[in-house]
Amino acid sequence: MKIISYNVNGLRAVLNKDFIKWLQAANPDVLLLQETKAQKEQLDVKVFEEAGYPYHYWFSAQKKGYSSVAILSKIKPNHVEYGTGIESMDFEGRNLRVDFDKVSLMSLYLPSGTSDDRLDFKLNYMAQFQDYINHLKKELPNLIIGGDFNICHEAIDIHNPVGLKDTSGFLPIERQWIHQFIESGFIDTFRYFNKEPHHYSWWSYRANARNNNKGWRIDYLMASESLKKRLKSAYILPEAKHSDHCPIVLELED
Repeated sequence: MKIISYNVNGLRAVLNKDFIKWLQAANPDVLLLQETKAQKEQLDVKVFEEAGYPYHYWFSAQKKGYSSVAILSKIKPNHVEYGTGIESMDFEGRNLRVDFDKVSLMSLYLPSGTSDDRLDFKLNYMAQFQDYINHLKKELPNLIIGGDFNICHEAIDIHNPVGLKDTSGFLPIERQWIHQFIESGFIDTFRYFNKEPHHYSWWSYRANARNNNKGWRIDYLMASESLKKRLKSAYILPEAKHSDHCPIVLELED
């Protein structure tokens, strides 16, 4: 199974940038999308079906044009879970899960913390999410969570760790949370295969950051420890430039 996670920062916009052509070339079995900024009724979903993804699921924010996640799949899931059931989390459309026979896949878009009120919201979300996942793993032990965590874990994951140490996304409290999240029974699949620096998944639109590779690795495909023997490869696709993020990939053995 080939899984791609991609924060598209506006799905309707990327559809005008040869996104479908890219999708067919990349050819994932399942595509986890974040920040689609769209309701299903605002999209012509036939383009995804014609591209080979007859199964598509959408969980949108109550506020139109904001946040929202989706999953496109070649394979019909056994079950689809919209949100977490936690009201304070679900109104922004940030969690969507599909369950297959041997694995469950979640598309996650954690909030950013760019202002004091949003940082408080983010920290509360993180705490509730960890508790939710602790319980969910008892029911679904083979779980992969793919998406935009809006956090760099280690200094290797950000281009300027000293200068950005007081910036949300690299705050000590955020880094400690994602460290504890991994320690709770997950594998950061990209780092499992690749220990080298200068690999990022998001770049600011400012100051020519992407061309200079001054980025942040804030997108992850986290796999339950129980899936370790099935991990085949994990990598980043920085050449895909539909968004300020780029896609990340995980391949599993059957």
